[in-house]
Amino acid sequence: MQNIARDTRPRYRERLSPSLRLLATVALAGPMVSLIFIPLGSATVALIIGAAVSALLVVGLVAAAPVVSVENGVLRAGRAHIETRHLGDPVALTGDAARQARGPGLPARGWHLIRGGIDGVVAVPNTDQDDPVDTWTISSRTPDRLAAAIARTGD
Repeated sequence: MQNIARDTRPRYRERLSPSLRLLATVALAGPMVSLIFIPLGSATVALIIGAAVSALLVVGLVAAAPVVSVENGVLRAGRAHIETRHLGDPVALTGDAARQARGPGLPARGWHLIRGGIDGVVAVPNTDQDDPVDTWTISSRTPDRLAAAIARTGD
C-alpha cells in the first residue's frame, strides 16, 4: 500500500535575522556592562557578566527575528498569514527597484514586513475583495525563491 500522506514540509522558510554588523554592534554591549561591574567586584566576575549579556542580546535578537514561510497554501510573514489563493502574481525586487518598493513606492494600505540590512523585497497583490490590505511587501534575502514558492502554491 502506498503512503499518500500530504507533504507537510515547508516549501519555503527564511528567518529574517539581523545582519552580522548589527549583531556585532549589539555584542559590544557586553564589554560596556563589564566596565560597570568592575568597581563592584572582581574583574573576572565583571567579564563573565559582560559575556553573558552579549550572548543573551545576540541570542534574543536572532530568536525574535520574524520567519517567512510558504507551506500548505499559506504565506506566513512574522505573525501574519494569508492563504496563497488570495494572492496575485508576486514580484521579486532587488537593488533600486527594491529600494523604491520599500520607500516611496510602499503602498499605504499594504501590509509590510520590512527589515533593514535585507536588500530583496517581494511585493504581492492581495486579490481578496473583503480584505482591506491591497498588497503584501516582504523583505527576503532570496526574493526570487520566495516569489516562486508563492506562485507555485497559489495555483
